[in-house]
Amino acid sequence: MIEPHEGRRREDVEAAIPELVEALGQSEAFLAFQEHLSRAARVDRPVLILGERGTGKELAATRLHFLSLRWQHSFVALNCAALAPSLIESELFGHEAGAFTGATARRAGRFELAHQGTLFLDEIGLIPLETQEKILRAVEYGVFERVGGSRPVHVDVRIVGATNADLRTLVNAGRFRQDLLDRLSFEVLHLPPLRARQDDALLLANHFAARMAHELGWDDVPEFSDEALLALENYAWPGNVRELKNVVERSVYRAGSAYVESIVFDPFAGVFAPPACPPAEPCRVPTAETSAPVPAPPAWDVDDARPYAEVLREVEIRLLRRALHRCQFNQRKAAESLALTYHQFRGLYRKYQDALQE
Repeated sequence: MIEPHEGRRREDVEAAIPELVEALGQSEAFLAFQEHLSRAARVDRPVLILGERGTGKELAATRLHFLSLRWQHSFVALNCAALAPSLIESELFGHEAGAFTGATARRAGRFELAHQGTLFLDEIGLIPLETQEKILRAVEYGVFERVGGSRPVHVDVRIVGATNADLRTLVNAGRFRQDLLDRLSFEVLHLPPLRARQDDALLLANHFAARMAHELGWDDVPEFSDEALLALENYAWPGNVRELKNVVERSVYRAGSAYVESIVFDPFAGVFAPPACPPAEPCRVPTAETSAPVPAPPAWDVDDARPYAEVLREVEIRLLRRALHRCQFNQRKAAESLALTYHQFRGLYRKYQDALQE
């Protein structure tokens, strides 16, 4: 919940909420949505925000609140998908002491907490029908009773609902009230999916990458390789902005440096697969006939009189150079050919980068 902010400037309030900064975009679809949202914010009526999961519906609702005349009062959010249907009524309207087992004291609900402000109901299509009737009365007349009570409670609340479901289909199926839908849909905002605003994917990726680098204590702003940029541009992003954020942060973290060579879309790739091992040779007990001298390991062409560190450096550079040439300079394949992890290989590559480029 975002508390009231009487006496503070709108700029100060928005600066105190970092999530608002993530409403980034320059595509036509995104700018059109923001213009539509700004226009709806000025009219003190209920609004429905429709959009796929991960598109930022709560962020849009928060922005709508701060652009409205109610911005100095509370913004209260409730995710209806996170509660059992039997608990939603009590969560919304509160309860009196003794209303049910465990209700030892009076408790205010979300409607009371949002008085004079905005109440955001995410996944509104999951609210039970009996609770929908009570919401309709609260929206229509600004009054309700707490669970277990009979005394009317008066509130002044603006409702912003959000869902990724087709509410008209739910109405036809008898799972959502037509009169409540009519009351809540004074304005309907369609939040575009990320695939419809592809121009924004790289802008958001750079933003999330810079934030992750700052969190990791790095001084440099991350840079994506051409291969990584192409992957970001061509991916459909079914999980929208939330998925993009997770993928970019994970890729920056696993890169281990400010240069992100590849994008880690699947965090579980190879995690549950057993390591590839050659089949074990059957154990044979040597006999006089089969015994043979054990061959000596191949000797390195090095001067034994030289310091150990110098010899080791030369050997590691030689192995890295051979692996890179053998794998056509694909660093991931080169790492695999040396039985190293990619991060181990990258550490050696950075260590000897000047020598390898000679």
